[in-house]
Amino acid sequence: MKTLHTILAASVLAAATGSAMADTAVVQDGYAFDRNQLIPTGVRAEVGTTGYGGALLWTANPYVGLALGYNGGDISWSDDLSVNGSKYDLDMDNKLAYLNAEIRPWGASQNVWAQGLYVATGVGYVDNEYGLTKNVGSNSLVKVNGERFTTNSTQSAKIDGTMNYDNNISPYLGFGLNAPVYKNIGLFGEVGAYYTGNPTVSLKTSGDDQIIGSNGNTLESAVEKEQRDIENKSKYEWMPVAKVGVSFKF
Repeated sequence: MKTLHTILAASVLAAATGSAMADTAVVQDGYAFDRNQLIPTGVRAEVGTTGYGGALLWTANPYVGLALGYNGGDISWSDDLSVNGSKYDLDMDNKLAYLNAEIRPWGASQNVWAQGLYVATGVGYVDNEYGLTKNVGSNSLVKVNGERFTTNSTQSAKIDGTMNYDNNISPYLGFGLNAPVYKNIGLFGEVGAYYTGNPTVSLKTSGDDQIIGSNGNTLESAVEKEQRDIENKSKYEWMPVAKVGVSFKF
């Protein structure tokens, strides 16, 4: 089933790409093609929630472009990821390849800011792993799955695990702005989300994980409930994207 899904997504994307790149100026014997359109018209470097990388850019006309890119790399954040109300240290291992059509509703406008606004739609190959860690020291207060846990001077615990988006072919929708700042150089920003389905989650406790929380549950059982919530709540079916970067037109 996954192979069929991949083939179908690739077929739809190939059809969309062909439509976007068709050249109305060259039509002969029912066949249209301009091999110059295979040459990229620009490049960009980008960094954000899906890592760092870049993309090749093609412009079919003032209203439609294509972006073929890759984001990857290991990025760490300290006490910065809130999952189901609990904050974790985050170690991201990103692998994301994408192909998007960028639709510019005001692509022919004389206003460079309006001209640079676009809607991005396409697909991505997502293979991201998030390492989650939470250290609970002595005399600490921690919130897990909406429940408060307090350690005394002799207690400590640790929560760690992973949240994986494995080998998903995922549709994407985003909104962005790519505006020129100097000659052929521009700055861009984009926000959006991939529909990945719920991630695979594994959370484990160690140390004094039998301490009792404000709702009468042990820390261990609260972590188990949090894992089930992440695997089942609909809001975790979407993987958010936010990135900024620099573009260059040839």
